[in-house]
Amino acid sequence: MARAFSYCRVSTADQTTDNQVREIEAAGFAVDAKRIVTETVSGSTPAMERKGFAKLVDRLEAGDVLVVTKLDRLGRNAMDVRATVDTLAAGGVRVHCLALGGVDLTSAAGKMTMAVISAVAEFERDLLIERTQSGLSRAKAEGKTLGRPSALTAAQQQDVLRSRSQGVSLGALAKRYGVARSSIQRVEQRHSSADK
Repeated sequence: MARAFSYCRVSTADQTTDNQVREIEAAGFAVDAKRIVTETVSGSTPAMERKGFAKLVDRLEAGDVLVVTKLDRLGRNAMDVRATVDTLAAGGVRVHCLALGGVDLTSAAGKMTMAVISAVAEFERDLLIERTQSGLSRAKAEGKTLGRPSALTAAQQQDVLRSRSQGVSLGALAKRYGVARSSIQRVEQRHSSADK
């Protein structure tokens, strides 16, 4: 007989998983208390990198059922959620999501649902990239300087270039101006790319 497990996650310590546990019980899933895994961890942490979830996966066997209230309990990233569901399905574990009508995400209908969710997530990501690129192009066309402002003034940058040509070390210049060595290197890189 299939064993039922539930995974209930909250993001912060001042939240509780009690409502998720009750929701799963109300949906008719009889989950033994020792098979209810609760965890306080950000949804942005990939599921397989969470201690509680990783231990749960180790306990799951083919034929078991994992119940979650919402997809975002598994993760906020559609690609991570899909990879997690695929990993569980490969092990013969069915995944039920109450917010999607209790659909088994490893079934044909569940796979279609996951495909649609993944497509929408990819579409949103592409739109965001497109908007960002458009905004950067517009700002460039308006003559705005992009990127992080330099830690060194124009006069200091000229002094860095002069000092480097005289053999002064990166470390000495970084110490002189109170910046990281990488700041000195960036001045040199910008100068050399401007000469090309």
